[in-house]
Amino acid sequence: MGELLLEVTALHERDVPGAHEGGADRLHLVALGTGPDGYASSPEPALVSAVCRASDVPVFVLLRLNDSWTTTGGELTRLLGLAGDYLGAGAAGLSWGFLDSELEVDVEVCRHLATGLPGVPWTFHRAFDHTLDPRRSWRRVLDLPGLAGVRSAGSPRGMAVGGDDLLATAESDPAIARMMMAGGGLLAEQVPWLVRAGVRQFHLGVQARPGASYKSYVDAGHVRSWRRLLDDTRQRR
Repeated sequence: MGELLLEVTALHERDVPGAHEGGADRLHLVALGTGPDGYASSPEPALVSAVCRASDVPVFVLLRLNDSWTTTGGELTRLLGLAGDYLGAGAAGLSWGFLDSELEVDVEVCRHLATGLPGVPWTFHRAFDHTLDPRRSWRRVLDLPGLAGVRSAGSPRGMAVGGDDLLATAESDPAIARMMMAGGGLLAEQVPWLVRAGVRQFHLGVQARPGASYKSYVDAGHVRSWRRLLDDTRQRR
């Protein structure tokens, strides 16, 4: 069995030490809105540069400019320009995920971005859980160029609700399991079952922070407990 990848959400360079010391394999850098309906969006290039300079592990940066899962032609051009800025600042990869008006994976938009950024690895973020038919969506994304993982909780309401469906999906197809990144309220007791089903990528959000709050910095002890869980599970397998 190969290594299990642990990705941790970062908001700024102050999150880097805790993620590193705890054993994270990758950072997922986003900007969070400050209002009551705050959503994850693309950070400023200066922040990307600061985090990449501080990090010894790869940094993937979110591409998202509005609070929906769709994008427009003009915005798509801006996203490509922003992606170039991020890569120039040291980002190792990117994260995006777009749906069309019928809540299907917008393969055309995702492929346009991927082909416009040849050789750049990327992950499909939690927009995936908002599609109407996840099984059909998996078939639509697996052959997208450069795709390194699909983050999913099995439900828009998180893994406490969607964990069983996510596990069943992983068990149904090894190709899906290999591409799946379990994340969105991941619970420790779900990890052994997912690993047994072939899942090799895991994502932490607030679980890496004291009080399960993005107001706290990433904590090495929190990350380390998940790192040990993954490593112990891999060794038992």
